[in-house]
Amino acid sequence: MVVGATLQARIREAGLAYLLLLPSLVFLAAFTYWPILRSIWFSFHDVVLGDSKIIWLGLENYQRLWEDRLFWKAFGNTAFYTIITIPVAITCALLMAVALDSKLRGMAIYRSAFFYPVMIPSVAAGMVWVFLYSASYGPINQGLRLIGLPDTAWLYDSTWALPAIMVMSVWKYSGYFMLILLAALKLVPSDLYEAARLDGVSAWHRLIHITLPLISPTLYFVVIIGLLHSYQIFDYVYVMTHGGPADATNVLTFYIYQNGFQYQDIGYASTLANVLLLFVGGLIAVIATVFGRRIHYLGR
Repeated sequence: MVVGATLQARIREAGLAYLLLLPSLVFLAAFTYWPILRSIWFSFHDVVLGDSKIIWLGLENYQRLWEDRLFWKAFGNTAFYTIITIPVAITCALLMAVALDSKLRGMAIYRSAFFYPVMIPSVAAGMVWVFLYSASYGPINQGLRLIGLPDTAWLYDSTWALPAIMVMSVWKYSGYFMLILLAALKLVPSDLYEAARLDGVSAWHRLIHITLPLISPTLYFVVIIGLLHSYQIFDYVYVMTHGGPADATNVLTFYIYQNGFQYQDIGYASTLANVLLLFVGGLIAVIATVFGRRIHYLGR
């Protein structure tokens, strides 16, 4: 009788849990899993936006992708953006978080100032930086003129356009990463720092040997979030350069948009999206395998 009552109680608890999860599961199924399955199906077909005809192509879209020079250009731009932007943004965020954790006067103002770029809508932030990068009246070029340096057409120069977007991205996301790392720093026991100070350990060695190991789970989380953000970059490219000049800022998400909505080639756009999904998933799996076991969790 007791076993039966316990089993019934567990069934009721499980039923209640699934009932509470049902709205989220329906949302995920409708707007995440089903679109992924449709995208996989479309990638094997010739699908034109607005046309009901679907023609089976097999692996032709994937063969086309392999031979597509512009795809590799967009892939290289995205990889370059990721390799540079994530380490720089996380380093800036860590330095800001350590500085804000020092309990000095006015820290609330600095925290708001550092986090403020995160709250600005992406389109608005992009337009602000278009103004800052303007070749004729932009403050950046005006500052260069004051110190005797030549003007640069930042967003119209194939050499500088992508780095210009990367600078803007670091400015935009460093505050978000800083907030997460600052919360992690608050959990580090202060007596560890006090003991290190008494032993004459420098601030740099305290950062390397105490702070970083103890906030490594949060750093790991921030790296994954940064990786996902970097492969979703679209709005800044669309607002600031529209993929130009000469595809110098064309990234994978923008190339998917071009094929899907400008060229109306849903089949090839789906192929690009699937390859992007597989690559990002594989990259996260590699990071989890290589670095996951090196994470130090407090209390373990």
